[in-house]
Amino acid sequence: MQPLDGVRVVDFTRFLSGPYCTMILGDYGADVVKIERTGHGDDSRDIAPFVNGESYPSAMPNRNKRSLALDLKSEVGQRVALELTSRADVVVENFRPGVMHRLGLDYDTVRGRNPDVVYTSITGFGQTGPESHRPGFDIIAQGMAGFLRMTGAPGGEPAKFGVAVTDLVAGMTAANAVLAAYIRRLRGGAGQYIDVALVDAGLSLTVWEAGAWFGGGREPVAEGSRHRHRAPYQAYRTSDGYVTIGAGNDRLWGRLCHDVLQRPDLMDRPEYGSSRSRAEHADQLAQELEEILRGQPTAFWVKALDTAGVPGGPVLTYSQALEQPQVEAREMVVEIDHPKIGRMRVLGVPAKLSETPATIRQPAPLLGQHSQEILLEGGFDHIQIRDWIEQGIVAQAPTTDEQVGR
Repeated sequence: MQPLDGVRVVDFTRFLSGPYCTMILGDYGADVVKIERTGHGDDSRDIAPFVNGESYPSAMPNRNKRSLALDLKSEVGQRVALELTSRADVVVENFRPGVMHRLGLDYDTVRGRNPDVVYTSITGFGQTGPESHRPGFDIIAQGMAGFLRMTGAPGGEPAKFGVAVTDLVAGMTAANAVLAAYIRRLRGGAGQYIDVALVDAGLSLTVWEAGAWFGGGREPVAEGSRHRHRAPYQAYRTSDGYVTIGAGNDRLWGRLCHDVLQRPDLMDRPEYGSSRSRAEHADQLAQELEEILRGQPTAFWVKALDTAGVPGGPVLTYSQALEQPQVEAREMVVEIDHPKIGRMRVLGVPAKLSETPATIRQPAPLLGQHSQEILLEGGFDHIQIRDWIEQGIVAQAPTTDEQVGR
């Protein structure tokens, strides 16, 4: 039993923000029906690398879903999609504003047939405001949320986050809102519309930066790995790499000086006498600390920090991060079987529920892998479905034993 067993999600999303939202819902047990265009499918299916013709990156956020390949530009395709949304608990889409209206699949139309539906739209700028008509991808949203000016090295060129942070946080925001709306529905309320924007979701992460600006007019700028309000709290160079140290309060600062660095004299320096003054002299402090830290390798300092109870750790490459024993113990890398890729590694589920844990039940589907199955469940008969496949309105992936993995 999983938290969302029995919940039907109709998913019109592509790229990353929407698929990440529906992946979360699928991980918790929802039946996610992913409606993709015939012939091409989700645009992310073009992202390399490919294994046996399938995009490995695209497979990552599309697990625990079934695929229906449907021509939404056709009258039949729109009618079929409307019928499926009429039976859904949740609908998620991430087209530009107006597209779903033109397809006859907008919230008002769907609600007219299904008043309990929780309908979510994820766009770059939202459904309202002077920028709502504009298309928006993650890089655009990062720039317009101020991220490109506060990421990277001090004084350097604009730099983006290493991951598509506004796509991902928009997906998480949408999933949280869907769950909140669904809980309200379970308590007797009606369905409702959810409007999520990448820029809004990105700005929602800037809680401390907003406090500094609203409260003191401090513009957040790029500071490398350094904390904006605490020091020492960043990555420092060692003899063979980098170590992170988080000793931003007086108690941890004392342990760092006494027990790790063996330099209690640093505590007597007036410029390092308080948390605020250390932050004000963070550049000077970093230079002095690195002179000490360069004398030993990262592993030496990590052990010393752990022994002293000071938060710290190595700065790993992504491949090293995935190989950590802690990551293995937390089941954050798991293996599943894909009908074309074969045995593949995917990321695990980060939240561990004690009674109803999320599961990865099936891999990302082939394009149209479940078209016939989904349409039969929707009340359409075999003859109709066969005709639609012959007309190119519906696409059905091969159904050999080797390629069907549900």
